[in-house]
Amino acid sequence: MVGEAYSFGGEKMNWYVVQVRSGHEKQIAEKCRTMISNDILTECFIPEYIHKRKFSGVWHDVKDVLFKGYVFMITDKIDLLYSELKKIPDFVKVIGKKQAEIYPLDEDEIAFMKSFGKKGHIVDMSIGFIRGDKIYITEGPLQGKEGLIVKIDRHKRIAYLRLSMFNKETTTKVGLEIISKC
Repeated sequence: MVGEAYSFGGEKMNWYVVQVRSGHEKQIAEKCRTMISNDILTECFIPEYIHKRKFSGVWHDVKDVLFKGYVFMITDKIDLLYSELKKIPDFVKVIGKKQAEIYPLDEDEIAFMKSFGKKGHIVDMSIGFIRGDKIYITEGPLQGKEGLIVKIDRHKRIAYLRLSMFNKETTTKVGLEIISKC
């Protein structure tokens, strides 16, 4: 079942993801936003996450793409959207002659995305600690989602998550500051 996103003018909008070449997400999303009418494409976005990166001896907040190779689109007119996507030159170059893969998100995936990347579809840093071999998240979007964490890189301040998204298991990264380990 395709999940419903927003109630827009009394109509329910569905969420979709379009697979694109990794590294081209922002260019494709911008072309979609400028070339496709708002009547067809309600919203086009790329979820991002904030993490820490050290350069010049100082830690900085940096944004990266949460799901590399995917652009999220919200519409209630998928057939018209698909036709419009074919008119975008960069999009055609990315997918070539094969058919574009457009995946509908189900209600659980939409609920997860809404709870995880709130304002502006950006996932904030989480803060937590490790006691024994158990992870405790005290602040941030990972709170209550500790079971999704499969690996932590404390040096890079990154948590690797295993998620069921887009009809498959996928691994993604989010920012996580571990303040203590005991």
